[in-house]
Amino acid sequence: MEKKIGFIGAGNMGSALITAACRGNDPKDVIITDYLLDKAKALADKLGCCVASDNVEVVRSAHYIMLAVKPQVLNSVIKEINPVLKECIETDKPRALVSMAAGVTIENIKKKLDIELPIIRIMPNTPVSIGKGMILLTSNNKEAVVSEKDFDQFISIMNAAGKFDRISEEDMDAANVAMGCTPAYAYMFIEALADGAVMTGLPRDKAIKYAAQAVLGAAAMVIESRHHPGILKDAVCSPGGSTIVGVAELEKHGFRSAAIQAVLGAYNKTIDLGKN
Repeated sequence: MEKKIGFIGAGNMGSALITAACRGNDPKDVIITDYLLDKAKALADKLGCCVASDNVEVVRSAHYIMLAVKPQVLNSVIKEINPVLKECIETDKPRALVSMAAGVTIENIKKKLDIELPIIRIMPNTPVSIGKGMILLTSNNKEAVVSEKDFDQFISIMNAAGKFDRISEEDMDAANVAMGCTPAYAYMFIEALADGAVMTGLPRDKAIKYAAQAVLGAAAMVIESRHHPGILKDAVCSPGGSTIVGVAELEKHGFRSAAIQAVLGAYNKTIDLGKN
């Protein structure tokens, strides 16, 4: 029986997406592989999904083919699976590609294929593994190849990952660095807050727990209240209070500038990756 989705690549991001797919579907409808096959087997044993011996087997076995590989590896993977994709399409076995390679446009992927087929480009972040992620989607809709059915089925399969938003491909790289990279920055912020609390005498485990919960709550306030972050920040800063002193220290040490430069630096790197 054909699988719903197959994953080529089981690295950190690939594993997070595989976990989400297995949570939202019968794991037997998910097939995975990795160039480190033992890694894929270990993940499959944990989640209950199927393992393919190689990339070609994934293409033969699943409708949606997730290219969960780095941009530097994408070209060689497409070259390998191109003949099999062509064979599947010509024998009336529909296939759709899903790429998560940062900076690589759909047009660049199309140029490497011998056949026209649906291509969905996504940008996820690692919290998809616990159902709290964000997945941005776009497609080669100028050719009307990706139907609403293609989109709806893919989102249904990956629904346990978290939130989804369809955007134009022109906005994809900028949106990615604001969303995909942010968990790393948030982890650093939480760790730094916890370090400060430990310096004041709070036990490490409690410091991390309190800082993480505070960041989680603040993020939820932004989303659910729909207030500008600056307004929410002002509401915490009582006149002459301790919070405004902390805000002043962050400003003195370039907190905002550092965050802005992190986004701009990551964006420039993403553009460079797409040139490979």
